[in-house]
Amino acid sequence: MDKAQARVEAKTRIHARIRRKVKGTAERPRLAVSRTLRWISVQVIDDAAGTTLAHATSREEGVRGKAKSAANKTAAVKVGALIAERAQAKGILAVVFDRGGHLYHGNVKALAEAAREKGLKF
Repeated sequence: MDKAQARVEAKTRIHARIRRKVKGTAERPRLAVSRTLRWISVQVIDDAAGTTLAHATSREEGVRGKAKSAANKTAAVKVGALIAERAQAKGILAVVFDRGGHLYHGNVKALAEAAREKGLKF
């Protein structure tokens, strides 16, 4: 097994461990973060019903704009603010945070703090 494959398997184990503990309900859905080197996206998911209630991504023109990268902290802050607005429009005020196996630092932390500043509770 090479280093890249070991890193992917480690992230998969971490993500599975987080998902065992974090479950979204109708009252408190799961805020799931997905991050790549090019994009950052987030969904509000009701695991009991198996539905996505709201989503936002840095691929959207309003978020990315003329920026060179759509995976940096400024894009993460915009996505965090956007998901908070969309969730509140659907009546969702509290969520559980699922960092998706990523470390809570950098872009993931910036996204979470922006969502908290806009009024989401987690």
